[in-house]
Amino acid sequence: MKKVIVIGAGVSGLASAIDLLSKGYEVELFEKQSGPGGKMDQIQSNGFTFDIGPSIVMMPDIYKEVFTKANKRYEDYIEFIRLDPSLTVFFHDEMDYSLDVSCDMSQFIPMLEKINPKDAHGFLRYLENIYGRYLNAKENFILKSFNHPRDFYNLKTLHNAYKLKTFNSASASIEKYVDSKYISQMLAFQTLYIGVSPNNGPSLYTIIPMIEMFYGVYYLKGGMHAMAKAMEKLFLDLNGVIHYNHPVSEILIENKQAVGIIANDQKVMADKIVCSADFPYVMKSLIKDDKDKGKYVDQKIDRMKYSCSTFVMYVETSRKYENAHVHNFVIANAFEENINQIFNGERINDPSFYVYIASKIDESMAPKGQDGLYILIPVAEHSVSQEDWDEHTKAYFKEIVLKKLEKTETFKTIRQDIKHISYMSPDDFSEKYNAYNGACFGLQPILKQSNHLRPQSKALKCEGLYFCGSSNHPGAGVPIAISSAYLATDALIEDDQNA
Repeated sequence: MKKVIVIGAGVSGLASAIDLLSKGYEVELFEKQSGPGGKMDQIQSNGFTFDIGPSIVMMPDIYKEVFTKANKRYEDYIEFIRLDPSLTVFFHDEMDYSLDVSCDMSQFIPMLEKINPKDAHGFLRYLENIYGRYLNAKENFILKSFNHPRDFYNLKTLHNAYKLKTFNSASASIEKYVDSKYISQMLAFQTLYIGVSPNNGPSLYTIIPMIEMFYGVYYLKGGMHAMAKAMEKLFLDLNGVIHYNHPVSEILIENKQAVGIIANDQKVMADKIVCSADFPYVMKSLIKDDKDKGKYVDQKIDRMKYSCSTFVMYVETSRKYENAHVHNFVIANAFEENINQIFNGERINDPSFYVYIASKIDESMAPKGQDGLYILIPVAEHSVSQEDWDEHTKAYFKEIVLKKLEKTETFKTIRQDIKHISYMSPDDFSEKYNAYNGACFGLQPILKQSNHLRPQSKALKCEGLYFCGSSNHPGAGVPIAISSAYLATDALIEDDQNA
């Protein structure tokens, strides 16, 4: 039985480890932290439980596939709860104006018609257009590796790439279909789920609202970390071995072959290695010799474009917010300026942000009669940011957020309701989870860093080393990170069979 080492117990690392175990490999998993999940971690404080990073469950079939691929019933590990409304959006210039967004078309279309009848028709045209492009992307790009130039540069793939129509920005694509600034901003804001600007990200990333509408938005009982715990349990049920508190400091490469790792100053050898740590971090920190990095030498890594980061406030409150929903957006008055400041690194004057209240649907996430608010503000990553994430900066963003929430009827008492606040800044994501530049979503999925131009599942200059995670093809987001894990394991198994 061949031995595989998997580096990192985030969602992509766990998915690859489970897949390999179920296919007969011996797998040992090494993780820097004391538990599973990576950024899909949790904070527990004073009876409150907060997810640290991911919070929205979309494309639930991909979550389920982790278990069914291993011949297990997903119902024995995780519980999905469908949300409707899927989210509430509060708007900038009229903070008493909000939209409850349903994934039920019989509710969503009448809501659009009240805003602008043309936009209801335009939205249906958008869905038709983007769904066809999604099917093309899924079959020909998302679920396919480009480890060799011929994988992309062939007539079939080039023809399908042309049909994706990715050259417009997400914002420009949205504006072709809807006139209302409320609807266009609601759609555009969602590209930040994967850390890319709607003004710069390819138009294909308007796919996210379509996925919500067609496949629903869900909550996992126990929060998103429940998925990480379930994957850990499945991995152990399959007799995998996990080494927590074992940070990897080097991937050992000899004669162009990955042979092992150094973790906690100890050498551990293996036949193959799958690395789910953030790819830019791996290239700069874990692979020591430039000849083993291929084109991804330090200078190349520094020139690449990174997703935004996030500043997250975990707010313990003394009450329930009866009119709030699980997922809530607050859109900035100066929305375009806000987006530009995020990606230019300037001080953000009027941020858009997201409020996630898991305790609205899951009483286990907060003490009885209280709500915990996870408030996420998209901010610049380190290479462009002009912020120092000291206490003054945190206080600045806290004050802006509270002032905006106070203007809503739903959260008007927020300031006096607060019992305690803790924070995660870009510095924390970098230090704790090795997110390069503090970029929570890895490399930006702009055109020149997508598909064959993005780091792939196989190492370029050595054998036996495979990659998965947000900075690798196909990109960021929990379902897509899981897909990257399968691309890595498929490449590993193919190489093993060919050998």
